[in-house]
Amino acid sequence: MITSAHEPALRKLPPLTAAFWVMKIAATTLGETAGDLLSMTLKVGYAAASLILLGGFAVALGGQLAARRHHPALYWCVILATSTAGTTMSDTMDRTLGLGYALGSALLVTALAAVLVAWRLSTGTLAVDKVTTRKSEAFYWLAILVSNTLGTAVGDFLADSSGLGFAGGALVIAAALAAILVATRFTRISRVALFWAAFVLTRPFGATLGDLMTKSSEQGGLNLGTLGSSAVLAAALLTLVAIASARSRRAGDM
Repeated sequence: MITSAHEPALRKLPPLTAAFWVMKIAATTLGETAGDLLSMTLKVGYAAASLILLGGFAVALGGQLAARRHHPALYWCVILATSTAGTTMSDTMDRTLGLGYALGSALLVTALAAVLVAWRLSTGTLAVDKVTTRKSEAFYWLAILVSNTLGTAVGDFLADSSGLGFAGGALVIAAALAAILVATRFTRISRVALFWAAFVLTRPFGATLGDLMTKSSEQGGLNLGTLGSSAVLAAALLTLVAIASARSRRAGDM
């Protein structure tokens, strides 16, 4: 990607290591439990919770776009914001508006495709290692917001409507992610396509894991509740972010 003379290349995204994917799953699982905590446990409602969480996303995104380099805490704050907002937006579509998981997922697949096509036409590439301008970064975050909303709908469909249950849904998605890993190592399939496939699938994986943690034992869950699950996941994510920040400082990136 060519940047203008007035817009130097920005390097603000983390490397795509195993740690990145572990943190992505932790953040998206926390997004599921925290979104449910706000909308259902605290009885804010899906639509109102979506507005609140989209406001938080806008604030976090503003900080991320204004930054000149990668800050792990800020980056993962935005990821978490897209995940929590995606949870309640998907629930608003599927439950409040009555679209159902299948139709809601279909609409979100269309929306994600539209974002990716617009991004590709506007910048010439969907590769995340080419996200070096604010325009490409804005497309990146919009794609993430839509993909996390889509992932919630897919995860809910697998857990609630497919008959697989929470654990079964998580196993199906884990198998799909394993297939993507094998394809990455042993095939010539586009790495960009594989990245976005993995990115989308980690969200329903997190959604099914979140449901597995929060739901009652009668529903096939671990009965930790939204508050307990969110506390455990938040502690895990904060630990991982602290480790990533320390590594970034040692590498001289911050």
